[in-house]
Amino acid sequence: MSKEKKWWEKTKKAYKKTKFILWDDDSLKGWLISLLFIFIVVKFIFFPLLSFATGTQLPLAIVESCSMYHEGNYLSNFDNWWDNQDKYSEFNITKEQFEEFGFKKGFNKGDILFIVGAKPEKLKVGDIIIFNAGTNHPIIHRIMKIEETNSGRIFSTMGDHNPGQLSVEQEITEDQLVGKAVFRIVPYAGWIKLIFFEHLQPANNKGFC
Repeated sequence: MSKEKKWWEKTKKAYKKTKFILWDDDSLKGWLISLLFIFIVVKFIFFPLLSFATGTQLPLAIVESCSMYHEGNYLSNFDNWWDNQDKYSEFNITKEQFEEFGFKKGFNKGDILFIVGAKPEKLKVGDIIIFNAGTNHPIIHRIMKIEETNSGRIFSTMGDHNPGQLSVEQEITEDQLVGKAVFRIVPYAGWIKLIFFEHLQPANNKGFC
């Protein structure tokens, strides 16, 4: 048998053995190895490639609070919701403007959002951005105001469900930006992870919205 055939036979045997261990072995050992393999692929291959493609270190974000929630969620009535939103008059944002914003019905705790790199010069009022604010996790809120300065753009945000602004979101600099939310990938699926950390949440942020 030639060297090429021997190499090919060894490769086929190695492939079959690997395939059996990863996918066909129903033993506890087989399951553990399969889970470890999936974790390694997701952690060290899938996410780095996705981060590179999207231009942000956080391409998928789990919503961890109710700050962007609208009563009724996906079935909420926008007209009824807007009637109770006097807070936007401070920013001269009208109902007609808000209806043109992305995520005009907000999103829910546990939703998974797809995030892309945020280019400061392309962001506009109404966009949903994710930014570092010195808190345990980045904040995902809607841009209310943009100020042009000599050192760059300054952003001001607010959560749709919040009664007003947090102090940490009144002056967001460009270097605080993590990304911009583009669309919701899977509603509620983030609860698979959140449930394990729910006991660490402050009382006012526990449970469903």
